[in-house]
Amino acid sequence: MRPAGGPPALPRRVDALDVLRGFALLGILLANALLTAGPYAAPGPDASGADRVAAWAVTALVTTKFYVLFSFLFGYGFVLQARSAEWDGAAHGPRHLRRAATLFGIGLVHAVLLYPGDILMTYAALALVLYGLRGLSPRAALRLAACLLVVLAALMLAYGLLTVAVTEPLGAARRTAEEAEAVAAYRGGFRSVVGAHLAGLPGAIGADLLHAPAILAAMLAGLAAAKSALAERRGRDRVWLRGVVVRLLPAGLAGGAVAACCMAGPLDSRWFLVGLAVSVLTAPLLTASYACGLLLLLELCRPAAARVLGAAGRLALSHYLAQSLVLSFVFTGYGFALYDRAGTLAVLAGCVVLYAVQLAAGALLRRHLRYGPAEFVLRTVTRARRPAARRRRPVSTGARPAAPGSPSPPSRPQSAASRGSGAVRRVR
Repeated sequence: MRPAGGPPALPRRVDALDVLRGFALLGILLANALLTAGPYAAPGPDASGADRVAAWAVTALVTTKFYVLFSFLFGYGFVLQARSAEWDGAAHGPRHLRRAATLFGIGLVHAVLLYPGDILMTYAALALVLYGLRGLSPRAALRLAACLLVVLAALMLAYGLLTVAVTEPLGAARRTAEEAEAVAAYRGGFRSVVGAHLAGLPGAIGADLLHAPAILAAMLAGLAAAKSALAERRGRDRVWLRGVVVRLLPAGLAGGAVAACCMAGPLDSRWFLVGLAVSVLTAPLLTASYACGLLLLLELCRPAAARVLGAAGRLALSHYLAQSLVLSFVFTGYGFALYDRAGTLAVLAGCVVLYAVQLAAGALLRRHLRYGPAEFVLRTVTRARRPAARRRRPVSTGARPAAPGSPSPPSRPQSAASRGSGAVRRVR
């Protein structure tokens, strides 16, 4: 907090948030890969039993869980960015507007060329809503988030049960015709693939709008957590982290299993919205368990694991776009055109390999560069100035790297005159 009559406190980067971003990249990759690899996330009628089990497990454990984590981190970062603007003596509103506009532009290009299920445009739009709600207290933000989830789940459940009661299962012939049309388009050339993306964009935007209340709820939870400094206070509290996992994991797993039964079988497609309603309510529980469990696990591991995940998290936007680029090259006519030709297990195995490569590349890049390509563009536009691209070598103190969530050592106090003249340059 700002001392009375003094300058604002120096905002510090929270290592635990970067670690969680790096971890969330794997979940986003697994979910998006199955949607990129074929016309439906669920295996077709000719799929093997192993592929069906793998798809069911992804639905239960991954689907809708990791966008919740990313949205939470987005809300947390929003508060840190506001503090950074205050420290720099800049207005947060114009910075935030430029950041949202840049995210929307990147997301639009991403959706048209690589993946119509892009989430960046939705984040950009909801970022404006979040700015309007920035004055909420932590308690009020959490209450609004809970209301959004309950109302959304109730509407989905009511409509889903109505669908089950009054409709018949989707006919196999119609489903086969839709699959054949999508397969032909995505195996075609550049124009064919872009045309398929444009044709699927309205449906993807509609799906994003359907999930928008849940995304905003997670952002509000992140805002509340940042205002109460949750990660800074609890990131290394083993007792608290263990308690969250013990309390929330069973309900989260049960909800994931019910949702998977409705969305990936054995129940038919009419139950999809019912499963989605269950997921809206229980996915945050499983997501919180994942996050706290990971931080607890890293407390018991060597610092190297946290550093690798943290490096990936600081390049999360570049990694997200790179994932779509690789998946498009593998599964569409941009490259190998393996659309609807690879089984679920093969796709998931490829995702693990790609993620491992990204972790290694991220750790290597972070030794030399401060930002990834996408982060550099986003930061340049947000701050309306070009940041230093290369990373300055830190002065060695002989101390071991801090674990995620640990407080940074206090910086040497600077005079207001030196801050105002730009003599001291922060590295976040």
